[in-house]
Amino acid sequence: MKTRLRYLTALIVNVALPVLAYRLAFPHWGQLGALAASALPLVAWISWDLLRYRHFDALSAQVLIGIVLSLLALSIGFGGNTRMREIADPMVSGMIGVSFLLSLALPKPLVFYLARSTMSREDHRSVESFEKHWRERPSLVAYIRLMTLVWGIGMTGENILRSLIVWQWPDDPRSVIASNVLRYGVYAGLTVWTFWCRRLIKRDALRYPDDTVDATKTNHLASS
Repeated sequence: MKTRLRYLTALIVNVALPVLAYRLAFPHWGQLGALAASALPLVAWISWDLLRYRHFDALSAQVLIGIVLSLLALSIGFGGNTRMREIADPMVSGMIGVSFLLSLALPKPLVFYLARSTMSREDHRSVESFEKHWRERPSLVAYIRLMTLVWGIGMTGENILRSLIVWQWPDDPRSVIASNVLRYGVYAGLTVWTFWCRRLIKRDALRYPDDTVDATKTNHLASS
């Protein structure tokens, strides 16, 4: 798949289709049903990718996990308090961002494992190549840690802002819409930034001409 088409596909699948499904379902099924509907394009895409290409789309899975956690929070609720029940969604899904930030204290942060799962669609040699570059290329380690930091800050900040929105304007349908626009807007921004960072990694790989084949494969770490 060409690079530009891959970018466009990632934005459509991870942002545009979930937002469209949410907007279409909300008037009929409410927030809970709309969130469930927004997960359907992601489930379909991940299933197609697995069955057709034997490739696990880590980025789509990450967005899906956030939606599932939000559904869980809304289903359980926080007692009978409407305001707390509405704020449960961004609070629980914000745990993903916090887990990214906490993983920076580990030898290998979360983005390393997401990248390695993406590499596995090639073959075992691609995974071995990625781990080899992780050991030998300090610049790759720096990029992976930077991506982990940016995603962690982005998702945590997004959920703090969403919490403030629903806290300040409870029982207001406009706050629900604003919250979800913010959610998918941040995901869109992070997705675009990730592909830009991938181009930097690709450029950096050219500094290793003696291992051209492995360097080329390493460029796929941020693709979905």
